[in-house]
Amino acid sequence: MSKCSKTNKWGDIDMGKRFTAAFASALLAGTALAQAETITIATVNNGDMIIMQALSGAFEAAHPDITLDWVVLEENVLRQRVTTDIATGSGQFDVMTIGTYEVPIWAQQDWLVPLETLPADYDLDDVLAPVRDGLSYDGTLYALPFYAESTMLYYRTDLFQAAGIEVVDQPTYEQVRDWAAAVHDPANDVYGICLRGKPGWGENMAFLSTMVNTFGGQWFDMDWNPTIDSPEWREAIGFYVDLLNSYGPPGASSNGFNENLALFSTGKCAMWIDATVAAGMLSNPDQSQVVDTLGFTATPIAVTPKGSHWLWSWALAIPASSDAQDAALEFISWATSKEYIQLVGAERGWVSVPPGTRASTYANPEYQAAAPFAQFVLDAIQTTDPIDNTLNPSPYTGIQYVGIPGFQAIGTQVGQMIAAALTGQMSLDEALESAQRSTERTMRQAGYLR
Repeated sequence: MSKCSKTNKWGDIDMGKRFTAAFASALLAGTALAQAETITIATVNNGDMIIMQALSGAFEAAHPDITLDWVVLEENVLRQRVTTDIATGSGQFDVMTIGTYEVPIWAQQDWLVPLETLPADYDLDDVLAPVRDGLSYDGTLYALPFYAESTMLYYRTDLFQAAGIEVVDQPTYEQVRDWAAAVHDPANDVYGICLRGKPGWGENMAFLSTMVNTFGGQWFDMDWNPTIDSPEWREAIGFYVDLLNSYGPPGASSNGFNENLALFSTGKCAMWIDATVAAGMLSNPDQSQVVDTLGFTATPIAVTPKGSHWLWSWALAIPASSDAQDAALEFISWATSKEYIQLVGAERGWVSVPPGTRASTYANPEYQAAAPFAQFVLDAIQTTDPIDNTLNPSPYTGIQYVGIPGFQAIGTQVGQMIAAALTGQMSLDEALESAQRSTERTMRQAGYLR
C-alpha cells in the first residue's frame, strides 16, 4: 500500500489521531467548564472585604470547578438588597455578608442554611465564644465570622500632646467634649471629633444606640413601649448634636464608617469613636497618614458603662434559596479559616488580617508585633454583654440594635429624624417626638403594643 493511500480528509492517520485526541480533550474541558458552579457573593465595601475579593484568586485556583461572582455594595444598600432577597426567596445570592442582628432572626425563619458540616480542619473551637454565640440560633451555627468588632476611641497623639491633654483609660463624654474643644482647628482643616452622621440603623443609630445606653436610656421598656422621648434620649442626642455641630467636620450628616475613616486617616480628625476594625487600617502605612501619631482608648461612658461599646460581626451566610450550597460552603469555610488569615498576613501584612474572630490570631506573635491594639480589641469584644445591655431592664438583646425583625425599619426611620436634627431641618424635640410616634405606630402594627 502506498503512503498516500493512508491519508484521509484530516491528512495522515497520525494527524487524525492527534486531532481526535485534541477534540476529545477540548470537549471534556468544555464539559467541565459547563459543570463549574458560579456562586454570587454579596458583600460590603469595607476594606477587609475588598482584600477578600482581591485574594480570592487563591480560592479559585484551588477550586477550578467554582467561579466567584462579586456584588460589592455600600453598607445601607447591601442591607436593603440582601434583606429583600432573603425575604422573597429569590435566590439572587449564594453567599450573603450579614451580621449578628440578622443571623438569629433569619435562622428562626429557616432562611439560612445551618452550618453543621464544616471541614474537619476548620477548628470552630478557635472562634471566639461571644462571636460564635452571636451567629447561632438555638445552639446551631448559621454564619461564619469574617471579622468581628467592638468600638474604641481613636485620637491624634501629636495634637493631644500639643494641647496638654492626658488621655485616661476610661474617658467620659464630658471629657471628650473638652478634648474636642481644645484641639478643634478648622482653619487648618482639623476637626475636634468625627462621628457617624449618615442615617441608617447600622450607621448613625449603631453609634447613637451605644450613646443612649451609656446615658442611661434604652429603646423600649419592659412592656415594649418606645422610650425615645425620654430625658435620657434627649440628653444623649442633644449632646451628640451639639458636639458634632460645634467640633465636627462640615457635612457630618453624610459621613458613615468609610467616610470618617478617610477623614481620620488623612489627619483631618483629632478624635473618632467607631469600630475597632479600623485600628488595623489606621496602623497600615499604605492606608493611613497617621500611623505614627495614632492613639486609642476605651469608648467613652456617661452615667453607666452598660452598652457603651457594641459587639458586631460581619459574617458569611448561605441563604436557603441558594442552588449552589455546597460550593458556597466551600468558599465561606475558606474565607473565614486560619488558612485565609495566614494568606492575608503573608500578602498584605499582619496588621491587615481580619480581626476579632479567632483566638489563634491573638496568640500569634507576628500579629501581636504588628498590632499594638490587639489585646485592647480582644478585651473590648470579650467584655460586651448583649443581654445586660442597659442601665434599667430591657426586653431585648443587642447593644447597638434591638434583636427584633422590625428594627431595621425603625432604626433607619429614627436615624433619618436625628440626621434632620443634626442638620437643623428639625429641632431636637421635634425629631425625638416624631421618632417616638413613628416607632409606637410600627410597634403597634407589629403586635407588640395594643
